[in-house]
Amino acid sequence: MSSEDRKLDVLRAIVEDFVSTNDPVGSRALSERHNLGVSPATIRNDMAALEEEGYIAQPHTSAGRVPTDKGYRLFVDRLSATKPLSGAERRAIQSFLAGAGDLDDMLRRTVRLLAQLTRQVAVVQYPTLTRSSVRHLEVVDVGPRRLMLVLITDTGRVEQRVLELPLAVCDDDVNELRRILNTHLQGRRLADAHAALIDLPDVVTPALRPVMTTIVAGLVEALVDQPEERVVTGGTANLTRSAMDFPNSLHPVLEALEEQVVLLRLIGEVDSSTVLVRIGGENPHEGLHSTSVVSVGYGAGDTALGGLGVVGPTRMDYAGNMTAVRAVARYVGQMLAGS
Repeated sequence: MSSEDRKLDVLRAIVEDFVSTNDPVGSRALSERHNLGVSPATIRNDMAALEEEGYIAQPHTSAGRVPTDKGYRLFVDRLSATKPLSGAERRAIQSFLAGAGDLDDMLRRTVRLLAQLTRQVAVVQYPTLTRSSVRHLEVVDVGPRRLMLVLITDTGRVEQRVLELPLAVCDDDVNELRRILNTHLQGRRLADAHAALIDLPDVVTPALRPVMTTIVAGLVEALVDQPEERVVTGGTANLTRSAMDFPNSLHPVLEALEEQVVLLRLIGEVDSSTVLVRIGGENPHEGLHSTSVVSVGYGAGDTALGGLGVVGPTRMDYAGNMTAVRAVARYVGQMLAGS
């Protein structure tokens, strides 16, 4: 075994012990707890080299060392395998999510499940509208010169808008508008819908053209140009169990978790093929520099419809959390594909 491989084994042992105990790790403890195959003197030398290279640090005058963000980064990058879920855990995930009544219920269940599996804060993004396709467009007369548009996507997301019309319409007009909208938009990705929308006023009779123009403008503005992005969070109370990992204050972390834009940046910029781990200062928001974020996309194939992940202290079970996040994302994608 090369000296670099041996140092990596020492770093791995330090990370595992520190995550487990939250106590600085000394060379004697490593020698007693781990079969590293070298003498305590060699372990001390390797620890000194790791400290000099910035992978571990001495938090106070005790002999123990703790991993730095750089050390966690190397540990995560060199993870040979994540922890496999047991068959019982996989069945429990599938059964819990399969019991959802609709998209909102499934995402609420997802954050509860992730928070329970990882004991971290769970964050799940609603399926992104621009990556979704139109399943159905319902048109409902809700009053004099007013229509409600209800858009149902293939991911189960439902969006509705009430439009003020330039003229009154009858039931036959509403039926005709519904037929034309679904004929031209059903099955089309919302990201590509703009091209189909702009031609719709020319498809209807001249009498309905002003109404269709209003509908198209409403759809373009509300559902294509400015899609509303939302996230669901759960398990924030788990942070209090790790209060010792935030010696300065939890407030910056809690404030960051209240910002939808921050959360979307954390979990919305991922694909469904790779689990992304951001550690400490790698997070774009300063309030999260004391945390790590494990995230991945969910959806069919490599196309992510949205992202999900967990936020917690840098002292976390990376292998276990990466496994849980990947597994839950896979089941969410399967549920949406079958919806």
